[in-house]
Amino acid sequence: MKAVLVNEKNHDLYIEEVNDPILSEGDLLVKVKATAINRADLLQRKGLYPPPPGESTIIGLEMAGVVEKVGHGVSDWKEGDRVYALLPGGGYAEKVVIPADMGMRIPDEMTFEEAAAIPEAFLTAYLNMVVLGNLKAGDHVLIHAGASGVGTAAIQIAREIGAVSIVTAGSAEKLDRCVSLGANYTVNYKEEDFSEKVHEITNGKGVQLIMDFIGASYWEANVKSIGIDGRWILIGTLGGQALTSAHLGPFLQKRIQFIGSTLRSRTKAFKIDLTRQFEEFSRGKFSAGKLAPIIDQVFDWKDVSSAHQYMAENRNTGKIVLKVE
Repeated sequence: MKAVLVNEKNHDLYIEEVNDPILSEGDLLVKVKATAINRADLLQRKGLYPPPPGESTIIGLEMAGVVEKVGHGVSDWKEGDRVYALLPGGGYAEKVVIPADMGMRIPDEMTFEEAAAIPEAFLTAYLNMVVLGNLKAGDHVLIHAGASGVGTAAIQIAREIGAVSIVTAGSAEKLDRCVSLGANYTVNYKEEDFSEKVHEITNGKGVQLIMDFIGASYWEANVKSIGIDGRWILIGTLGGQALTSAHLGPFLQKRIQFIGSTLRSRTKAFKIDLTRQFEEFSRGKFSAGKLAPIIDQVFDWKDVSSAHQYMAENRNTGKIVLKVE
């Protein structure tokens, strides 16, 4: 099969022949039709985010495709079935092997490109908002990077739960898109102090949950924004990892729960359970249009370098998809 590889010297991407993945008991061999780009891919390309031990070194955390072969012991999938799934790696390739229990069936009306835009964004959002964040109807949730893949998924999940979302992004166009997805309030972080807006919206009580992709540069404003017994989920550090000063008093006074969260390093059993929980939550919602993958642009996988550059420049609203041909 062919796959996208990384030149170790200059980090350039290129397509080359590699060995097919090995099908084992309980697995599915899938012919990949589409995959999608994540920030983690850009880091892995630079050698800053290696895959978990024993997993494929090929970049790519999600895919959609067609079952090519079924491993021994698998009874609920057959050759030709359309499937999409979260991956620990290996998505930028013509074929991938997944545990059969990790597979989700692609709705008939959904394209491979649309399906490929779902797993990482929606499972990450669901994990951090529902499983870890315990978001409930009526809660206020502050969602940073609202126009990102995970951000657009989080807005929709919050809407379906009945929570009140306050969303940050850096342009009027991105904020308008967030509103169209169900964001209740928006803040242009380049023009306003989001903590002041949160104070106004919540009558000084603060939010019950923060979805934080930014880290250090938002630290003080996040401390001001969170309410009593609030949950603060750190998912990324786009704004830096090092704090020049941090006062712990508010964590005691507000009883703040601060949780660092990554999905890729979770166990296979955890990911299977998460997949099944999300399938139950989302059942019928994609077909009914209540949930939808948000795709900014589809690139041919031969143009993967341009697609990475597009993400690096923060030009996307929603997911960037690679069509594998």
